[in-house]
Amino acid sequence: MNVRETVTEHGLTVRSQHRRNPYDYLLTPEELDQLLLDLGTRRAASIWRNRTTAASAAPRGSYGRTAMGFVLMDPTAGPWTPNEQAVLGVISIGEDGHRFLPNAAAKAAGHRRLGRNYGEAVLVEPHLCGSAGFRYGHSAEVRGQIVGASSQSPDQDLFEAGQLAQDFIGAITERHLAWEERVGPGDWLAADDAPHQEYRDMVSFFAPPVAAKP
Repeated sequence: MNVRETVTEHGLTVRSQHRRNPYDYLLTPEELDQLLLDLGTRRAASIWRNRTTAASAAPRGSYGRTAMGFVLMDPTAGPWTPNEQAVLGVISIGEDGHRFLPNAAAKAAGHRRLGRNYGEAVLVEPHLCGSAGFRYGHSAEVRGQIVGASSQSPDQDLFEAGQLAQDFIGAITERHLAWEERVGPGDWLAADDAPHQEYRDMVSFFAPPVAAKP
């Protein structure tokens, strides 16, 4: 898993890398990294536009930086999976974007733990944050996809995180529907259309019936 990198037409460096690929029936590791890079490039265009637009004309106000960090959590990971292992991937934008990744990670991790926007806890329920908790929100969740983003104002971070989540869901859905059309009917999201070993193991204790003797 190597970092993908590109430079936008406005000179913003976009870097991406996945950690988990729960969609390997749809995407190779290289394709997932490229998808994250493409979605990061779209966010870079938004960041540039909102940074260079006058505050009076910017819907959410002018952005303070041309750098951001994003952390996407794996929506298929079970709640028992530690946060550091449940990261689907990260995206950094701008020369200083990498610096904001721990902030974005803290928002995403808090959201995953609480089951809702970490910014609510920061503002009104500090007893849910605890020692070493991040002092800023917000985090976004769109149809189960959690994204943490950082470097702009809380509302601007929330907007960009939500847009990234929606774009990611749309891209996965589009590929999933194309895969269904290509492979036709079946039972499992797998090339061999067979139960995953995890599900076999769950019922392995139950002995199969003994075949009757002829």
